[in-house]
This record gives sequence, structure tokens and C-alpha cells, in this order.
Amino acid sequence: MPAEPIAPPSVTVAEPGGRRVRRLVTVLALAAVLPALYLPGLKHDFLDLKIYMRAMDWWAAGHPLYDYVQPDRVQGELYFTYPPVSALLLRPFALLPLGLTIAVFTVLTVLGVVVTTRWLLAPVVARHGLPRVFTVTVGVLLVFAVESTRETITFGQINMLLVVLILADLLFAVPQGRRWAGVGVGLATALKLYPGIFIVYLLATRRWRDAAVASATAAGATLLAAAVAPADSWRFFTHELWATDRVGRTDYTGNQSLFGLLSRLTAPAEPSRVLWLALALLVAGYGLWRAARAARAGDALTGLTLTGLVGALVSPITWTHHIYWFVPAVVLLADAALGTDPTTPAGARRRRWLAGLAVGTGALIVYGVVSFHDWGVAPVPTDSPGEFLARNTYVLLSLLLVVALPVARPAPASAHQGEKSRQMDTSPE
Repeated sequence: MPAEPIAPPSVTVAEPGGRRVRRLVTVLALAAVLPALYLPGLKHDFLDLKIYMRAMDWWAAGHPLYDYVQPDRVQGELYFTYPPVSALLLRPFALLPLGLTIAVFTVLTVLGVVVTTRWLLAPVVARHGLPRVFTVTVGVLLVFAVESTRETITFGQINMLLVVLILADLLFAVPQGRRWAGVGVGLATALKLYPGIFIVYLLATRRWRDAAVASATAAGATLLAAAVAPADSWRFFTHELWATDRVGRTDYTGNQSLFGLLSRLTAPAEPSRVLWLALALLVAGYGLWRAARAARAGDALTGLTLTGLVGALVSPITWTHHIYWFVPAVVLLADAALGTDPTTPAGARRRRWLAGLAVGTGALIVYGVVSFHDWGVAPVPTDSPGEFLARNTYVLLSLLLVVALPVARPAPASAHQGEKSRQMDTSPE
């Protein structure tokens, strides 16, 4: 009787082949979801980048830069609102065909996402023995799914350039004491002003030299632009910088700052500037205090993440594409959850809390606030709890993270221990 053929053993997820299949399916599933997430954003049609390029053409023709006005059926009029330093950076792109400029900006943003995500995840992979290629690949795909990235790409924004400059400076140059530490933060500040909060962070952490280098770099770049375009520079810093109406109504849902929240409560009236300033100072003081404490403990990523969230909250206008800082916050929460011992009841509770906050934050920043888009809608006050939560999702999430992100702190030095040890403190101060 012939022997029955022996069936090959089935591949299980516990075996290397099964793990590879599972990882491949995960990557393909995430990649397949991305086009659907980007479809609503395609209506932006690189609007901001097109405004930049038309403004550059206008400027090259000899007109004052900030006289450029583009009619818009939704917002009425659109303007060039960046500092003159950004105009100098953008001016050469006006020599290229618009399609090529769009392709260049998109490729640079994609590269920025890949590089910065690798920077964020490399220490986590090393600490917890995670599969490097798979973890970074999944991380990159998830960052592309986040609303701030989608808005950056589909509007044609320069935000990832600023993120690269800031992370390269504060994750590497400053902690390693490089001579050029502070230059990245200074350039980012000159290009778009709001990264100036990171100079305040350097001061709060007593990095006097780095803060001085950042300030000098920002001032030097600004003076260079003033030498090239003195009239436009004078006009920007004496008038256009203070004209918030040039960048849109502050009560729009897309403005996820404290001032935006207050504006949505009082619309169509302006909110109290005194109340806003008091809240901004309170949030900035508390958030930067926690950030400085993290930095002193050698936790650079937590320090800069808290600072980025504080900057988003206290800026009068913070569009959704500005708030990249939720991404490192999710990484920090996941890292802390993986590093928590779940064998004790307290450890298990802490791990569930951190993991739940990481997953919840990730879900919110992927879903985003675009669903509550209200461009062109007449200003009306937010008058129901559900609407308040929906229209202020990122503001409330930022406040929660400023309080809840785990911060490393040095333990008191013992008489028998020459080196400082660190312990994690996740309770709000």
C-alpha cells in the first residue's frame, strides 16, 4: 500500500514565516487605507503653495510683497502671510513650472516624514527589542495617516521643513553640545516665527549659549531679508505681523489654539484679550516648567514635545497642519507603556492608562477635525457640550497631554552614589 503523502507543516504566526506574513499584511493594510484618508484633503489642491508661488511672481514683477491679494470664494481674500525670510527661500521656486514645484515640496515633505519618524522610533526599537524595519515602516505609514501630515501635503505647506530643523537641533545638536546647536531652531523661527517658543524652552532649560545662537541665527536671517527687501521687511514687522485677519477668522474650527477656543465661545464677538493672555501665561508657565524638568533629566524628546504643544496652545492662530507634536507624544506614551512592568496591580493600571492614551490620541489625530470644517460659515457661538468637544478636539487633547505626558526626573543623589539615577514620574504636578 503506497504511503500517504506527508502534508507540509502549516505556517503559524509563532514561527518566523508567520510573523513575516503578519507584518506584511499589516503594512499592506495600512498602505491601502491611506488613499481613502487623503481623498477629502485633495480638494485643497495645494492651495497654500499656489498662493506662495503667485505671490512670488507678483513680487518679482516689482510689486510690494504684502500687497498681493488673491480673491477666494470662501474666505473672500487670501494673502502672503509669511516673514520675508520665507519669501527669499520660496523665490527661486517661482522660476520652476508649478507642477515641478508641487512635486519638489511633496517629495521633501515625504522625506521629512520618513527621516523624523526614524529619529523618533530608533531609541524605542533599541530599548524594547522591536523589529526595526517593521516598526519604522508602520510608524511612517501611521504618520502619513495623521491629519497634520495630510493637511501639510495637500495644502503644500512647509511645516515638515521646520520640524526637521527643530528635531535635528533639539534631539541631537543641543544634547551633544555641538557648536552649531541652536541654528536649526533659529532658522525655523525666522521662517515662521511660532517656533520661537523653542528659544524660550532653551532659556527655561538654562541652555544660555544655545538660546543665544538660536536668537542670533533668527536675527541674522531676518536682517539678511531686510537688506534684500527693506520696505517689505519693515511693513511685515510693523503691520502685517499684527493683522491676524490676514490669515483667516480666529473662530474657524481649523484654528486649534486657546484663542480659537475662546473665539468659538464668544463668536461673532471677539474674546477677551486679557482672559486669553492669562490662560496663555498659565499654560506656558506650567508646560515649560514640565518641559525644563524633562530636559534636565536628559529626556530631550519629552521636553521638546511639551514645548511644541504649549506653542500650539498659546499661539493666536494654530491651524491643524501646525500641530505635528501629537506624533512624538504618541511615541512617548507607547514607549512608557512598553517600559512599564505589568506584573503588579499599579503597574498594570499604569500600563493600561498609557497605552489607552496613546491609542486614543492616535485615533483622534488620524480622524482629525476636518469633518467639522466650517470655512465660509457665518461666525456663531459654540453653545452645546457636544459641539464644544467636536470643535475643540485638539485644544483639549493638547491640554491633556501637557498635564499627562510622563516626565523623567532625577532622583535625589545618595551619599553612596556618585551618578544621578532617574525614575519615571507620571503623576501630574
